[in-house]
Amino acid sequence: MLVNNQEYRTVWMEENKVLMIDQNLLPFQFRIITSRNHRETCEAIKNMSIRGAGAIGAAAGYAMAQAFLEKKSRDPNYLQTARKRIESTRPTARNLFYATEKVFTAASISKNPGLRAKEIAQQLADEDASSSRMIGKLGSKLIKKSMRILTHCNAGWLAFVDYGTALSPIYFAHSQAKNPFVYVDATGPRRQGARLTAWELNQAGIKHLIIPDNAGAFLMADNKIDLIITGADRIAANGDTANKIGTLEKAITAQYYGIPFYIAAPCSTIDSNCPTGEDIKIEFRSPDEELYRDGQTSEGSIARILVSSPGSKAVNPAFDVTPSNLITGIITEKGIIKACSEEITRILV
Repeated sequence: MLVNNQEYRTVWMEENKVLMIDQNLLPFQFRIITSRNHRETCEAIKNMSIRGAGAIGAAAGYAMAQAFLEKKSRDPNYLQTARKRIESTRPTARNLFYATEKVFTAASISKNPGLRAKEIAQQLADEDASSSRMIGKLGSKLIKKSMRILTHCNAGWLAFVDYGTALSPIYFAHSQAKNPFVYVDATGPRRQGARLTAWELNQAGIKHLIIPDNAGAFLMADNKIDLIITGADRIAANGDTANKIGTLEKAITAQYYGIPFYIAAPCSTIDSNCPTGEDIKIEFRSPDEELYRDGQTSEGSIARILVSSPGSKAVNPAFDVTPSNLITGIITEKGIIKACSEEITRILV
């Protein structure tokens, strides 16, 4: 994606360092941060300097490669400990586990494990970008001219290595002069929609409006929404899908009003070892994300302020699970499929 007339990926590796766009500063500041070792990359994933299924997966793959490059001692548990550390950062995101497993397995049987780990991590990042591009190309066929599309959270370029998933079909439709219009859920508590999706759409010159999370049903009832596309953090073998908290509400309302509801995700997000949505571990994040808000002051600095009743507590589930029977279809790089075990098994072969 172009930012200030320069091409960027969300995350990449140079020598033994991992570089990434600091998403905690967007849209107010654009900054590249550098992780010098796998622990620093883990911290960046955990504190959401980098977030989104594909970007997390790529960063995790690079972190696993860093661990192989760091191993100089005779500690037989160093790599296993590093792998556990990486996989504990964001437990719901399937792509994270997919990447660490691929890098760990390939490097462990190599005569040059450090080099092999870097090669596989880079391959996975390239595949993520390629898959996202194909999702955009295939998904754009669902978008008719001047369609009004609702999306939730951020599943765009910033959530993957490039292109994104839920936003990728919109980017392609825009390039095809279909003139899509996007309603952007603000997506509390971290407001990834208002901060990241809206920033991306601004960069791309796509018309959009930021809306409160609970305005979706109002707009659907008023015939303002033609199509809903969201991303996914993990898809179970039966098609049940975990995504950012609030996705389930959109799916229920969409079914009531007869609006197509699609999930966009690469096959690497599908967990064939997870039978149903009940088996997906849901991450609970710090209550402070709900109690406080970060924003830009009039002086240009970023500050955190309390926006809730002093002394009150909060609970902060990061994801919910949408049952497969509420999903119209899943847009993958291999085609648009029904959210059912038969179709998922077929496409994974």
